Amino acid sequence: MNTQAAQKALWRRMAEYKYFYLLVIPLLVYYIVFEYVPLYGLILAFKEFNFAKGIWGSDWVGLANFKEIFMLDDFWIAFRNTIIIAVGRLIFEFPVPIVVALLLNEVRKAGLKKFYQVVYTFPHFLSWIIISGILVNFLGNFGVLNQLLELFGMDKVSLLVDPESFRGLIFSSSLWKDMGWGTIIYLAAIAGINPSLYEAASIDGASRFQQMLHITWPSLKSTVMILFILNIGGMMSSGGGGFDQIFNLYNPAVYEKADILDTYVYRRTFSVGLSYGTSTAVGLFKSVINFMLLVGANRMAKRLGQEGIY
Repeated sequence: MNTQAAQKALWRRMAEYKYFYLLVIPLLVYYIVFEYVPLYGLILAFKEFNFAKGIWGSDWVGLANFKEIFMLDDFWIAFRNTIIIAVGRLIFEFPVPIVVALLLNEVRKAGLKKFYQVVYTFPHFLSWIIISGILVNFLGNFGVLNQLLELFGMDKVSLLVDPESFRGLIFSSSLWKDMGWGTIIYLAAIAGINPSLYEAASIDGASRFQQMLHITWPSLKSTVMILFILNIGGMMSSGGGGFDQIFNLYNPAVYEKADILDTYVYRRTFSVGLSYGTSTAVGLFKSVINFMLLVGANRMAKRLGQEGIY
C-alpha cells in the first residue's frame, strides 16, 4: 500500500510539473538517438564487417581487430600524440578560464566588464574552418607574417608545417578561441557567492586580493574540481576535445606530432581503407581508457576531500 501511495504521489508531482518534464524530452531524445542507439555498432569491434551480410550477419573475429591495431606503429604514434596534446590542454588551457573569471570579477565598472566578456567570448562562435582559414592567411607560406618578414629581408617561418611548433599553435589558437567561453561557468559560480561574505571581509580590513584568495577561490574549488574531472574523463576524445581544430589545421608534414586517434581513424578509414572493425576497435579502446580515467579522477578527488561527480 505504501508503494502504491508513493507511486501516486510521484505521478501527481510529475503532472504538477509536466511542463518542466516536457522541456527535458528533446534532450532525452537527443541522447537516445545520438548517444545510446549507436552503442549497438560497438559489436563491429569484434567482427569482420561484410556489407552484404550486415552487422549481425558478419563473422565474429574475437579480439583480432584489437591485435591488428596494436601492431600498427601509426596507431601508437596517434595514441602518444593524443595523450600529449590532452595533457597539454590540461596544463596550458584549463587554468586560464579560471584566472580570467577571477580577474573579470574584480572589474568594478559593469560596462567595461561586459565589454571584456564579449571580446573574450566572441571567438568561441567562430568555427574552426573559419579560424583555420585566418591562420593560413596569416601564418601560411604566402601569409601576412611571411610577407612582412620578406619585406624586411628576414627568413620566412613555416609554423603550419613545422612539427616542433605545431603543438604550440594548437594550444594557443584553442586558448584564444575558448578561454572566454570557459569563464562563463566560473562567473556563474562566483555570482552565487553570498555578498555578505565580501562585506564582512571588507569590514575586517581584507583587501580585494585577500577576498579573492579566501572567499572567491574556496567557493570556486568544487566547480573547478568537477570540470577538471570531466576534462580528464575526456582526455582520449579528440585529444581533449580538438578533432575539428586539428583536422582543419594539420597536414602530412606534422602527422608525427599532431595526428590523434580520432583523426587517425578518419584518415585511415576514408583515405587508406581501414576496415570498419578496426576503426570501431580504436573507438572502443579510447572509450574504455576514458572511462577508467574518469573513475580514477573521481576517486582521487574524493580522497582529497573534494566532491566528485557521483
